[in-house]
Amino acid sequence: MRMQKHVGQEISAKLHMAKALMALALLCAGLSAPGTSAYAASFDARHQMPGDGAFSAASINPVLQWNRILLEIVRAPGAQPATIHPTRSFAIMHAAIYDAVNAIDSTHTPYLVELSGVSRRASPEAATAAAAHSVLVALYPQLQALLDLQLEESLAEIPDGPHKRMGIQVGQIVAKRILALRSNDGSNAQPLAFVPGTDPGEYQLTPPTFPRPVFTHWPDVTPFTLVRAEQCRPGPPPPLTSDTYTAAFNEVKALGFINSPSRSGDQTEIGQCWGGAIQNYWNEIAQTAAAA
Repeated sequence: MRMQKHVGQEISAKLHMAKALMALALLCAGLSAPGTSAYAASFDARHQMPGDGAFSAASINPVLQWNRILLEIVRAPGAQPATIHPTRSFAIMHAAIYDAVNAIDSTHTPYLVELSGVSRRASPEAATAAAAHSVLVALYPQLQALLDLQLEESLAEIPDGPHKRMGIQVGQIVAKRILALRSNDGSNAQPLAFVPGTDPGEYQLTPPTFPRPVFTHWPDVTPFTLVRAEQCRPGPPPPLTSDTYTAAFNEVKALGFINSPSRSGDQTEIGQCWGGAIQNYWNEIAQTAAAA
């Protein structure tokens, strides 16, 4: 009885971890993209991918294990398709993990895929690894050899037998179905050309590099949780001639100036922190909160 209770607690913990990261991933997938496609960290398979035990399944929750693998992938220059936002990959992978684990535990409402007749004794760890691996191989086929090795490492920590095989099968089935549901979501469309406006209050390209907005086609991508993309969009800015607009404009101008005397050191650090790739920061925040 003690062992059954302990196993049940472990499954529940993995399901809650998957749920937390899936919710964050689905949310970020619907947010605006950053203004640059450059990623800060380089991709080094010798240090971050299979072979060195950095993501050993014996010492880490498999949900976190595969989450960190995807973080390394999207940070790798050239690994992510230039016109597909990385948050989509996180949303699909964590949705697959969540539904796969939930198919075994059956304690939560499924996100998209509901399987019947799944044994409660199937391995949730194997389901997690198989679901994540199947999704990432489909999204990043050029990395299949490395991902295959990572899967082998993950599964090697799970005792062989029917429960392991059932878990793998569940993960693969769920991943395949979620990938099929997202196959025509509009993410493969070509970005729309951005032409700056000329009227007062319209966005202008900014110096010194004058970067153009990216992922301009993303408003037409099928949302993951919203009914429609503009469902929770805030209202328009105040009129240009209003006191509210003038006060906001002057505040941004004063605080945003590169050598602003009115901006505190903390405000500078805040601005620099949130200028990075949204999927990296928010994903790691959710990962830390879920682990705690």
